[in-house]
Amino acid sequence: MRIALSQLTTGTDPAKNLALIEEETRRAAEAGARLVVFPEAAMVCFGTSLKPVAEPLDGPWAGELRRIAADAGVVVVAGMFTPAPDGRVTNTLLATGPGVEASYDKIHLYDAFGFAESDTVAPGERVVTVDVDGVRFGLATCYDVRFPELFRAHADAGAAVTLLPASWGAGPGKREQWELLVRARALDATLWVAAVDQADPEASGVAVPPKAPTGIGYSLVAGPDGSVRQSAGAGPELLLADVDVEEVTAVREKISVLANRRLEGGAVRRRTA
Repeated sequence: MRIALSQLTTGTDPAKNLALIEEETRRAAEAGARLVVFPEAAMVCFGTSLKPVAEPLDGPWAGELRRIAADAGVVVVAGMFTPAPDGRVTNTLLATGPGVEASYDKIHLYDAFGFAESDTVAPGERVVTVDVDGVRFGLATCYDVRFPELFRAHADAGAAVTLLPASWGAGPGKREQWELLVRARALDATLWVAAVDQADPEASGVAVPPKAPTGIGYSLVAGPDGSVRQSAGAGPELLLADVDVEEVTAVREKISVLANRRLEGGAVRRRTA
């Protein structure tokens, strides 16, 4: 299956960001992609006051995203913000398109490197997968990449690919951590990981709020053996990748880490004769 990762820089205007998403979705569909993935915070960039722009999944922004996907005949995954019951928002991925309608709320919040996402964002609780053309995809967001158990949960649910939209924070060593973590999650869950970051705002020529995790670029697709199959630079780019689901089976036969696990829920599995 051909998938597309749209590495772009979103700004503070949700309507302008939707127009950019529509253009990129059309380009991806014309290139033969069946699924196009946009970064975390595709609705509006971090550093913006999120509560005033957050909308429910049946609101106008999500409705326009559904129209874009339907018009192009492809599945679109994009990051948005939805109201949470406690007055905060949730950091949500909406997956929509022919035969697909699902959402994932980011489980692991970015309370690290001096940023406290949990001040304004409520955590999700559900592991979510979607099926596109007979291929199962797990959904994860940015900081989730530091938690291998989520990616193994995707594998246990039958996923061959994890989609990882991000808005990665810049800083010393952060690019190296991003690439290392994506490759490690692919290898220790033996599945494909398609990781799409916001493009570096400086490389995009876009002014965004300072001191917020607004992306560094360097999106990549890692195979189930942990090797990098496709990668992008710092600036805006549409990255195309052909994902071979059968390779997952082949790698799992050679690297049987899922089958060989002995820890389950923090305790050693009891083996019965």
